[in-house]
Amino acid sequence: MDRQTEVFGCLDGNFRGDGFGPVSGQFSAKAMAGMIVLCDRAHCEITRSPSIRLTAKEGSILRLRQGTTARSGQAFTLFNVTIGNRFHWERTEDQTFQGDLILRPRRDGTIAAINELPLEEYLKSVISSEMSGAAPLEFLKAHGILARSWLLAGLGRRRKKGKTSIPAGKIIKKEGEVIRWYDREDHDLFDVCADDHCQRYHGITKIVSEQAEETVRETRGMVITYQDEICDARYSKACGGITENFETAWDDKRVPYLLSISDASVPHCSIVTEEEASVWILSDPDAYCHTKDERLLEKILPDFDRKTKTFFRWRVEYSRKELEEIIQEKSGFDFGTLQKIIPLSRGPSGRISRLKIVGSKRSMVVGKELEIRRWLSRSHLYSSAFLVTVKYNPHRKAERFTLHGAGWGHGVGLCQIGAAVMATRGFSAEEILKHYFRGVEIKKIYY
Repeated sequence: MDRQTEVFGCLDGNFRGDGFGPVSGQFSAKAMAGMIVLCDRAHCEITRSPSIRLTAKEGSILRLRQGTTARSGQAFTLFNVTIGNRFHWERTEDQTFQGDLILRPRRDGTIAAINELPLEEYLKSVISSEMSGAAPLEFLKAHGILARSWLLAGLGRRRKKGKTSIPAGKIIKKEGEVIRWYDREDHDLFDVCADDHCQRYHGITKIVSEQAEETVRETRGMVITYQDEICDARYSKACGGITENFETAWDDKRVPYLLSISDASVPHCSIVTEEEASVWILSDPDAYCHTKDERLLEKILPDFDRKTKTFFRWRVEYSRKELEEIIQEKSGFDFGTLQKIIPLSRGPSGRISRLKIVGSKRSMVVGKELEIRRWLSRSHLYSSAFLVTVKYNPHRKAERFTLHGAGWGHGVGLCQIGAAVMATRGFSAEEILKHYFRGVEIKKIYY
């Protein structure tokens, strides 16, 4: 939890800090004059310090929501944690974590609440937060190897560059153009965040099956490598039938193991023209992520993801006035009367990387794919693979804009729903990973 005015939670068992403790039960923390002030349930001050680390004594009892208990030395709950920040599934929930709780103030008077724990313990939650812990075992193994690779590749890059020089993605602004992308290395006080910007990490309340622990145990130390380097393995929810190239979503560079591939029996093709994009997006191709099996989706998706029903092919419709308001709110620019929305460049999956918006007051080009999704929705569009159709009134003035789209997410790397379907069809974790990341090897780098 970052940039919070105040943090509320509960310490399950006895915790100690530097020079104080034991403390337990409900607590609150807020920043005052560059210090963290920690208070108990009765709002009585426990301590104040420039930074507070709370560590549980060994043998504390962790009480899970289902009423069961587990012996643990690291357990605390944070209240009202936001998940799916600014996406269409955004909500808050209470989450329980193992490890240390660190509270640090920011210069703007807010607080960062940080969980520090061993990598392998972290992965148990990630694979159960990104997808359901009841998903097929071979898919969970693939996801465990994938998540470990993503994290270690990023940590290695931070060490090489130094934490003070990590860029927060990149934004290019010039006359009539805003091109922006977001990477996962823009965090200063911690390594990774707990939401979709990095990897979902919703605590141990999401470890709902023994398969999650078995997955981490059986894949311990295993990573995806390309030419002996750990892969920066990306993934999204559903590719829509064709995965995307790295450079469509992020920096303009070719990453050999993050190139577009066809999912299942879809013939591989690179979409170049708008005619090709139209045929593809309006088609109903056979692909691993094209499943309508509700029982299967219940096994592989978390409950809040299951509310997204039309992820393979989707449609969004706006009145002109509504879309004008959304674009102005999200972009900060007044385009006047909206006239046209024109795709300028697409990746091989049909995802748009540069989009021109034409209004009576201004015209502007926006990119890359995530910024496009943000500008055209109150939360985010499912993907930037979409067609634009316009309904005009008798005076040739635009009245309604309809977006027909394909896929859910940036589409780069592994397709989560497609990979889960592959597992149900008998593919192994290694076969799944080598399908989505071509030319890679799976290696065990520690025991």
